[in-house]
Formats: sequence, structure tokens, C-alpha cells
Amino acid sequence: MNGSDHTSGAVLAAYRYCETVTGLQARNFAYGIRLLPLAKRQAMSALYAFSRRVDDIGDGELPPAVKQERLDETRVLLGRVRAGEVAEDDTDPVAVALADTAERFAIPLTGLDELIDGVQMDLRGDTYETWDDLAAYCRCVAGAIGRLSLGVFGTVRDAHGAERASEYADTLGLALQLTNILRDVREDAANGRTYLPANDLAKFGCSAGFQEAVPPPGADFTGLIEFEVRRARALFATGYRLLPMLDRRSGACVAAMAGIYRRLLERIAADPEAVLRGRVSLPGHEKAYVAARGLAGLDSRRVARRQV
Repeated sequence: MNGSDHTSGAVLAAYRYCETVTGLQARNFAYGIRLLPLAKRQAMSALYAFSRRVDDIGDGELPPAVKQERLDETRVLLGRVRAGEVAEDDTDPVAVALADTAERFAIPLTGLDELIDGVQMDLRGDTYETWDDLAAYCRCVAGAIGRLSLGVFGTVRDAHGAERASEYADTLGLALQLTNILRDVREDAANGRTYLPANDLAKFGCSAGFQEAVPPPGADFTGLIEFEVRRARALFATGYRLLPMLDRRSGACVAAMAGIYRRLLERIAADPEAVLRGRVSLPGHEKAYVAARGLAGLDSRRVARRQV
């Protein structure tokens, strides 16, 4: 796991493909992944490329029945990876890279099954009555990715309470996904989807949904967003406890990825109705600043001081 000196040309080519996919499509995660050493960067790119494939099936324009077929095929491919049945000269570079990653690192491949489960929930048009219901979905599509990533990162030997690392990685995934949901309220509404819990929507008079990204008359949309922001902040606070358990560069990667979403959350908190006008985002220079903070270990040290 300390490099690619003995990796075949076919596997290296597969990793290069996955890194290209990650660089082109992972607009936020790529900032953190770049901070990792080669072997871990390759592994994270393989995980991202496979996850991206699953997400693209769910988000695409294909008929639901065809999407289900594609998800079933992807689950079969994952089974082949798990069984060690993917050859280095396989024509699918994502499968080749993921198979090599599974051999190099102790990643829980069941997390990718959970991701497929989550996309199937989207395909069915599932809605969520309570936060617990939504959290179950978030654990599939984001918490599982946190746990998979932890398999690549590992924990440092002297990490206090390292047995809880998986829990913290999962919770950090929930924080990122809830931030995504808040950011995408307008886009999801346009597609006939509302992810926020029905109980929360009712509490703030938003149960009727959004017509053309306009809250129903009398709705306290700002109150709803502020309520969800507080929930996301609490999730971040718990998830950040993972940082001192990681080595310097893995911690920098997580701090960069999570930090970008944390700043995005605060931008939403400062102007809740901005999510109704369009997608809230951070400029590239601000993302680069967050990555630099992560590499300097500032966030990890701050969390470690709070735990003393």
C-alpha cells in the first residue's frame, strides 16, 4: 500500500482513468484528494469513479426500468470485485482500479452496496417523514462513503477512541449530505423531489412544497433552513472528531473536503433564501484556502484541543 512500484501498466492506466474522472467531476472532493500520497489518492479516485457511475445512473434521463437494470448490473460488477474475479486486463477501468484498491486496502465494499441502495431509494421516489428516516438515506449515499474512505485512510496507532472512527466518518458523511440537500432545494423541487423531513416541513408551514422555487404563503422558509443548519452544524461537530485520529495527509484530505462543505453551510446560513435563487457555491480561491488550512493541520489541532 505504499506506492505503485509493482503495479502493472494496465492497473496504472485504470487508476489514471479514475483520477481523470475525479479531477473533472469531483468539484469539491478533488481539493482534498490531491493532498493524499499516491496510493491513497489512487484508491480514493477509484472509489469516487465507481460512486460517480452509480450516481450518474440515478441522475440520468433513462427510463426508470432501464436505470434499475443498470443498477443491477453495477451490483453484479461489485460482486465480481468482491469475489476477486476482475482481471487486470478487464475492459472496465473502474472495475480494475476498484479491484486493486480492494486488495491494497481494508475497505468495506458493502458500503458501495449501500450507495446503490440509496440510489434505488431515489429511483422509487422515497420521501422521509422524520430526520431518522432521512438519516438512513444519508447513511447510504454519504455515510457509507465516509466509512469506505476511512478504510483507505486508516487511523494512527495512538488515536484516542479510534474504535469510534467509523461512527465519526459516518456522521461526517451525514453532515455533507444534509448540506447538499439544503444547497439543492431549488433543483430538487424543480424535479419534483423534497428530501427534507415531512415533520420539519410541516413545523415551518412548508408542507405544500415549492412551486417554481417559491415557498407556500405564510411559510417560514428561513426558519426551516436555520433549523436544518443547526442540525448540520451538530453533525459536523461530531464528525470532526475523526480528524485527530488520522495521519497528517489523510487528516488534511478530510479537513479540506469537509471544510469546503462547512463553509458552504455557513454561506447558506447567512442568506437562507439564496438556495431558492440558485445553487450556492464557493469560489475556487476559497476552496484552495480551505485545502491549505487542512494541509497545515489547523482544523485537526483545533479539534484535538477541544477533546482534551
